[in-house]
Amino acid sequence: MEDKLHNFFSENDFDFQEPHSGHLERFERKLNSPKKVNRTSWKWLSVAASVVLVLGFWLGSTHQKRMIDLADVSPKLEEVQDYFVTTINQELKTVEKNRSLETESIIEEALDHLEELEDNYRLFILELNADVNKTTIINSMIRNYQQRLEILENVLQQIEQIKNPNLLNDEIYI
Repeated sequence: MEDKLHNFFSENDFDFQEPHSGHLERFERKLNSPKKVNRTSWKWLSVAASVVLVLGFWLGSTHQKRMIDLADVSPKLEEVQDYFVTTINQELKTVEKNRSLETESIIEEALDHLEELEDNYRLFILELNADVNKTTIINSMIRNYQQRLEILENVLQQIEQIKNPNLLNDEIYI
């Protein structure tokens, strides 16, 4: 053990020089000096933050225009929209449950098409808010929902054919 310790000290070059003159006094002076505490006035900062928040909420509420959707036009159209949204969500869940390697490409293609229809629907909402021809836009919005349902129903039929390839052949011979 002593050899290792001796080798360690002999191999390493340690600094054995004395510190500069006055080092100890400077060190003690820094230790004994009163500490300067920079205190930020949190009171002013909190008041400024509150003013910014109130101003932001006020600007957001006065400048935000509410977008009208199909459900906002009439109670019957609200029922129509609720029906389509509920049915589409159920069909999407069914499609996702049937996702597999064989059906992946069909499902992804359908989801891409649904995204395009969703983008078109957002444009219809903008047109509806612009007070253009509301009847035409409402009909287009309903047709958009119908197209989404048709896509999902077609995908489910294709998935069923992939899962049961004999189903189509059996139907022919019956």
